[in-house]
Amino acid sequence: MGDLEIRAAISDDVPAIVAMLADDPLGAQRESPDDLGPYLAALERLSADPNQRVIVAVRQGRVVGTLQLTVIPGLSRRGATRSIIEGVRIHADERGSGLGTQLIEWAIDASREQGCQLVQLTSDRTRTDAHRFYERLGFTASHTGFKLQL
Repeated sequence: MGDLEIRAAISDDVPAIVAMLADDPLGAQRESPDDLGPYLAALERLSADPNQRVIVAVRQGRVVGTLQLTVIPGLSRRGATRSIIEGVRIHADERGSGLGTQLIEWAIDASREQGCQLVQLTSDRTRTDAHRFYERLGFTASHTGFKLQL
């Protein structure tokens, strides 16, 4: 990966992660970069859970990408373990550089290492560019997802 480091996120990375989460029309509506408290608390909870990994990609000392990988043991599919990729974001300066592919490939490899038989993700229906990206990487739009705001 050359000058790219992929590692676990630390609290010092939170401002850059939140900035990337907020850097699109959907994220701008739901993220609050001016109040990092909830994000820091969430990172602390996630870091304490062995089934959760918040990852950052760092180039030349700057956080340029992130994702969250969750491993879920299950009963269905003959007791299969699956992983879920969430919160994939690439800094605007890095989009189109291949970094997104590297991060997703990292997540797939990490899922295999954890014994997962399936990797899944969701993407907002308005993110058509992201859908094409995931399909190029071998993901299929095989299910319809539902969410309930609480």
